Amino acid sequence: MQNILIIQAVISVLLIVSILLQSRGEGLGVLGAEIGGSYHTKRGFEKFLLQASIGLSVAFIVVAMVAVYFNA
Repeated sequence: MQNILIIQAVISVLLIVSILLQSRGEGLGVLGAEIGGSYHTKRGFEKFLLQASIGLSVAFIVVAMVAVYFNA
């Protein structure tokens, strides 16, 4: 059980870091206040961060479900 908690903590820290790295200092554009915003395709490191965030989110949910299963 202790190992599951450690794995969950590591995944949560990595998930937080990957989400924070996605922030590119867009100012109020992040809040949707940008007028006439443009769409761009994520490439390179941005795409890697997006995929890493999705993978870490799924891994976090799976590990949380395993932790609940073993506690029940």
